[in-house]
Amino acid sequence: MTKLSYKTAGVNIDTANSTKKELAKILDTQDGGLLNKVGAFATLYDGSFPGYKHPVLVFKTEEPGTKQKLAFENNSIETLCYDLVGHLINDAIVMGAKPLSVQDCIVCGKMDKEIVLKIVSSLAQACRENECLLTGGETSEQPGVIGEGTYILTANIAGVVEKDNIIDGSKIEAGDVVLALPSSGLHTNGISLVRKIMEQSPEILNEKIGGKSFLETVLTPHFCYYKCLKDLFGNEGLVGLAHITGGGIKENLNRILPKNLDAVVDIKKVKVLEIFRILKKFGNLEDADMFRAFNMGVGIVAVVKANFVEDAIKHLKAFGVHAYPIGKIIKGNGQVILK
Repeated sequence: MTKLSYKTAGVNIDTANSTKKELAKILDTQDGGLLNKVGAFATLYDGSFPGYKHPVLVFKTEEPGTKQKLAFENNSIETLCYDLVGHLINDAIVMGAKPLSVQDCIVCGKMDKEIVLKIVSSLAQACRENECLLTGGETSEQPGVIGEGTYILTANIAGVVEKDNIIDGSKIEAGDVVLALPSSGLHTNGISLVRKIMEQSPEILNEKIGGKSFLETVLTPHFCYYKCLKDLFGNEGLVGLAHITGGGIKENLNRILPKNLDAVVDIKKVKVLEIFRILKKFGNLEDADMFRAFNMGVGIVAVVKANFVEDAIKHLKAFGVHAYPIGKIIKGNGQVILK
């Protein structure tokens, strides 16, 4: 009988340990909130938040969907990591939260040290650029469950918000204005439909958008809106934020509407990005399906008081985010009406 070991079963602990040593260097930080180092069984984070009277923690778990497949097939690991971090942070900040800590989970069939290090270093860099930390995570090698060469990424985030400054839509009133904050492209939604269009109409790969190839445009990372929005948190003029992901404007903006109000959005005012026009053409897609599968060029929707519109637009423009009105709030029953 052949002698077996964990290594012959497909898991090399020596490779894992070597990788973890390198990860410890990547994740090393002087941040005072982090109380221990990589290698402990769990992360200790100081729960004192100077400047907050009543801190409320905000949690979210996310994954970049089937964009992972396209990214790994096209050697675009870094952009995928920025996608994951951007999506996570955007989900937290629409509550008015400051992002604190991100932790990742990498599941693979066979661990490639260089790939894992590239993933973690890219995630860590994306976090640093958005004023939070990658504080640890998990790398799981699962031969026989996940195919060799396949990596599945997920991550979670913890943030904090002052209780009185939580943005949950409860302060939205009739007469408020709906602003669109432009997306950088597809972000992380609708990719399965994109892949189907690529399969049925491979000639779409020859398209150029703004000097970039079709695939480069599709793989453009999820834009993170924290830096342009954080100074508006606590401002009475900002009463609602919705991250436009799967379901589009209609099925995300409605998540923050009070039950007695509707949002009327004029889709002709939406500045649709060229990538979506190309997808519509090659996929022979209906507008209704487009606005449900994709963000159509709107990454976040902000609901602001009418007297705050100009100030909000001016503030966002200073960060290179050119927001513009697309609708208004009226009396209703919690619905988003696309006109």
